[in-house]
Amino acid sequence: MIPHAATVEARSPGRLRLFACFAAGLALALAPFAADAQARKPSKRKPAFDFEAVSKRAEKLARSPFKDPHGVDVPEWLLQISYDQWRDVRFKPEQSLWRRKDSSFEVQFFHAGLFYDRTVKVHEVDAQGVRDVPFNPNQFDYGKNEFASRVPQDMGFAGFRVHYPIKTAGYKDEVIVFLGASYFRAVGKEHAYGLSARGVAVDTALPSGEEFPFFKEFWLVRPAPTAKEMEIYALLDSPRLTGAYRFIVYPGDKTIVDVESRLFLRKKVGKLGIAPLTSMFYSGENNPSRNEDYRPEVHDSDGLLLFDSTSEWTWRPLKNPRQLTVNSFRMTNPRGFGLIQRDRDYEHYQDLETRMETRPSVWIEPKGDWGPGAVELVQIPTQADIHDNVVSYWLPDPMPEPMQPLDHAYRMTWYGDDPVLPPAGRVIATRRDRGTFEDGWRFVVDFAGKSLEVLPAETVLQGVVTVGGGELLEQQVVKNPVNGQWRLIFQVRPQGGNSVEMRAFLRHGEEALTETWSYVQEP
Repeated sequence: MIPHAATVEARSPGRLRLFACFAAGLALALAPFAADAQARKPSKRKPAFDFEAVSKRAEKLARSPFKDPHGVDVPEWLLQISYDQWRDVRFKPEQSLWRRKDSSFEVQFFHAGLFYDRTVKVHEVDAQGVRDVPFNPNQFDYGKNEFASRVPQDMGFAGFRVHYPIKTAGYKDEVIVFLGASYFRAVGKEHAYGLSARGVAVDTALPSGEEFPFFKEFWLVRPAPTAKEMEIYALLDSPRLTGAYRFIVYPGDKTIVDVESRLFLRKKVGKLGIAPLTSMFYSGENNPSRNEDYRPEVHDSDGLLLFDSTSEWTWRPLKNPRQLTVNSFRMTNPRGFGLIQRDRDYEHYQDLETRMETRPSVWIEPKGDWGPGAVELVQIPTQADIHDNVVSYWLPDPMPEPMQPLDHAYRMTWYGDDPVLPPAGRVIATRRDRGTFEDGWRFVVDFAGKSLEVLPAETVLQGVVTVGGGELLEQQVVKNPVNGQWRLIFQVRPQGGNSVEMRAFLRHGEEALTETWSYVQEP
């Protein structure tokens, strides 16, 4: 059995609401999404293929035994090549789908091999119908490799990427990639690739082991000449479930992806994670590297942001734990959650190659009511920054029965920063040390925001701190004269060798001014 520390964090019904500040901020928070919904409506045309068509395929597939495609389409020798050999195989841009068509979108493809042991079927959809997009080795430049003649002529692609001009009109930038299992990644105008999304997560962090469903078939709808969005359908498969997916991709300063999914279970599963996000956190100001590293911080995301149906915003800083940790945030009808890269200061990373300050955040906004459940956060110990060791997703309650369709729709926003997420004060740094009390911990939490910066230093703000599994020893709130931020400093002492669960926010009189900071300190 894998050792882990699990905590369940309920949304506090007694939590003071964000009265005037959040009431106004809430309208601001929702306004951009409403505007996006109006501005990003798909072009109207009669579909030759739609969500119901792929849904029927998924349901039919679920009623048949699972067939593992490993070793069927990709020769074993191709899985033994080195990373450098695989990277040396490049798709020829002149072979791009829709390159010679009147479209702002193009699609390029990935070659199978190495880690990518399955291929995907790809179809093009337009007003005339559906046709296959065939694989051909001549579509690729094999570089220094000498094995091109051994590649099967009908092997199939490992995945694809979509290009669209988001920086200049004369160049089509890479905006979203579907490659490996059910993984996909997107970027906005000023971003570098960072965290990944998945179609679904199955049995994550369970002792029985995780199951990784995979997209096996895609339908790419050819955009109209003036279209600013692209529609993609996908068929998902795994030993215990199948799924139908519809993606509408809106590239731009912020790249938005609308997702519609329908899952069918072949068999019961232990966990079913909806809208999963996967990221990397190796070190940060709250969790310095345990190894020598010239970089002050190393992470693709530094926190989990939550917005529940009671209008409470919660920030949970990420960390690289010493043992597997699983935290659940119970709520009904979530209004949003995401893995966020809040720290955008290059000086905090000092990495010229990876430029982690440019990694996108991803915000999940459910469409409709998702009912009861929990946002789960899984953090896995890692000794290197090459591992994605953070996962977050929605766990619906109750779990569906086999062959009972489970539908979810949501909007994903891949963005750099947004002042209305949350609309009021936000946590911008968490630090800790052993403090001045025996067996204690001292936490220093910095809050920032325009509404906070304008408050005079003599304003009396209260830090509302709640502690579970420990004793609150002291606290104080001061304004930072250097940058106008406000700092909450408090010390706690664990009790009985337990983890200490803490929540804190800043209040002025009866008005809450900030999101809620949430943290667990292991013994």
